[in-house]
Amino acid sequence: MSDLVTGDAVVLGLRPARLPSRALAFFLDLLVYGTGYLAITVGLAYATASLDEAAQAAVAVANTLLVLVGVPIAVETLSHGRSLGKLACGLRVVRDDGGPVRFRHALVRGAMGVVELLLTFGSVACIASLVSARGRRLGDVFGGTLVIRERVPGAPVMPVPAPPPWLAGRFTGLDLSAVPEGLWLAIRQYLTRMNQLDPQVGAAMAAKLADDLVARTGAPAPAGVPAAAFLLAVVHERQSRDAARAFSAGAGMPGALPGGAPGAYGPPAAAPSGSTPAPAAPAFAPAPAPVPAAVPPSGGEPVRSTGFAPPA
Repeated sequence: MSDLVTGDAVVLGLRPARLPSRALAFFLDLLVYGTGYLAITVGLAYATASLDEAAQAAVAVANTLLVLVGVPIAVETLSHGRSLGKLACGLRVVRDDGGPVRFRHALVRGAMGVVELLLTFGSVACIASLVSARGRRLGDVFGGTLVIRERVPGAPVMPVPAPPPWLAGRFTGLDLSAVPEGLWLAIRQYLTRMNQLDPQVGAAMAAKLADDLVARTGAPAPAGVPAAAFLLAVVHERQSRDAARAFSAGAGMPGALPGGAPGAYGPPAAAPSGSTPAPAAPAFAPAPAPVPAAVPPSGGEPVRSTGFAPPA
């Protein structure tokens, strides 16, 4: 189990990979890319035999950059952090908050890898990984990524629970662009461990994280929604947007802000025919669904300015 914790002592569900497994994955990748590089180099040598030395040198440099730098970046982006070596070793590159990596993360890792892996024969990466508490090399530090172990024998899987059904689709218009990655990481850590915490401690943590999230989004706190349920619904909405961006090329991102108004919640459900339409202001009255065990209703406590009240 990872020893990563938040400031509130919530254990992180991600398990950082250490130097031996990362080194083995790198050598497997290097073997694959090196074999391809040699095969392409031999083919280009025959194809460019009639060119002058300057043209041959330009082709050789372009081949080196494309195969040893461009291809690893493309593979890491398209496979969401699973190169052949990492797949064989049960590793994966993720963002600091546990989300899938994108092109900019792979680009930073690939650019830094030229220096700390290829030019210095991996010595800089080894030193950085040994010094780092999470085994990160410089490319991970600058790219905001983390290499984790996906296959851990006997280790329980700690996914983020699903939000209550009565909150489905209620936060599709919430502006999440100003929420920092550190806050997403803290929320994920809490949600994966909330059922293992003391109920009062967990409720207080949920209220604090929900207050921080409301302050970052600039939208008022939804009325009648428990803090933990609010966090579950917003994290699920963010995961849905990430999945749409990753797997639906060219499709519009779900949850785009209607009319360009930041911080507006999604539209309420349509009223039945012949009845009075519901008011436009967002109001979330919880249905008779069970509240998460870690956050019981705080009956009688004074409500804080953002709408989420901690227990007694």
